[in-house]
Amino acid sequence: MEYGVELIEKYFGNLTDCQREQFAALGTAYAEWNARINVVSRKDFDSLYLRHILHSLAIARVCRFDDGAEIADVGCGGGFPSVPLAIMFPHARFAAIDSIGKKIKVVEGVCKAAGITNMQPVNARIESVNRRFDYVVSRAVTNMPDFVKWVWGKIGTGNKGSLPNGILYLKGGDLTAELAATRLEWVRYPIGQFFEEEFFETKEVVYTAKR
Repeated sequence: MEYGVELIEKYFGNLTDCQREQFAALGTAYAEWNARINVVSRKDFDSLYLRHILHSLAIARVCRFDDGAEIADVGCGGGFPSVPLAIMFPHARFAAIDSIGKKIKVVEGVCKAAGITNMQPVNARIESVNRRFDYVVSRAVTNMPDFVKWVWGKIGTGNKGSLPNGILYLKGGDLTAELAATRLEWVRYPIGQFFEEEFFETKEVVYTAKR
């Protein structure tokens, strides 16, 4: 594997021994599950720690979740960004939501292998989930106007972290038109300001508060 847990430690130097072990366990767990159910493309699996785990943790650079905060990862795929975030914030509670059952099976298996206990995998569409969350996180699931339409009613107002409750979304490319079409106020955080690797040059975390 091109990178390992040392890449996470490069940017998050205050990991506990438990967190270090959990991040290290992700490499083996995803390799085993990905061989059975392909949720990470074969061509970039060698960059799992860079393109998936560290990329997910860009959200942790933008917002610190309080203990007890409820976070939904909508369209979680194999568990990004929620699995790395659940390790980083062990006292927050995460729901990994995806309508494709085999992806949820991967999340369940990886969390069990890595000893992640603050994650609830949910095999459903977000529209059918009858609860509210403090934050919604996601990574390039669909265009922003549709995504906002799906999740806006599932977010409660308040302040359960270092930013007010809202949406934190990982995406690349030119987002100007998409964000404008939502008619919400967005703050854009270029990930290159947090992580120096070339992969992040065109990537952003975009955030809007639930008002």
